[in-house]
Amino acid sequence: MDRDHYYMNIAMAVRKKANCYGRKVGAVMVRENRIISTGYNGTPESIVNCTDGGCVRCRDRDTYKASVGYDVCVCVHAEQNALITAARFGNAVEGSVVYSTLRPCFDCTKAALQAKVTAIYYLHNWQHPMGDLREQYELLQSKFLEGVHKVDLEDPDSDWANVKSPKSP
Repeated sequence: MDRDHYYMNIAMAVRKKANCYGRKVGAVMVRENRIISTGYNGTPESIVNCTDGGCVRCRDRDTYKASVGYDVCVCVHAEQNALITAARFGNAVEGSVVYSTLRPCFDCTKAALQAKVTAIYYLHNWQHPMGDLREQYELLQSKFLEGVHKVDLEDPDSDWANVKSPKSP
């Protein structure tokens, strides 16, 4: 098994802790071929999980369509959680690589660029639903020194992990 498949398999294991009604995402940060942090999407500590009704955006999917309302969502994305956890425990992230089960969104891309992450490897593609924003998104992603790459790997949990419009409780 090559390095990219190894780390992506770990990201797929990490996402099993995700507690969002939408996609289940896992991320692994690697620096100098060592895992320095992991993250999955869900609510911050001390906030009721999405699956228990903690996020209004997840509860009210009719009001907040795909890629709308992130500013009021209480969930933290997997890549953000990996960055924050690394900082929390004093692990430098500059020069690291992120393996994520989903291509990072705008906010996660910006955070990773600002943290000097050098590359992103993703399993499932994500595109902003608004076509006029895709060009700006692609511009941001083009700034990673070592690029953004899709990892070709079978995902046995793809249906579970990539729910786009889940039913509310």
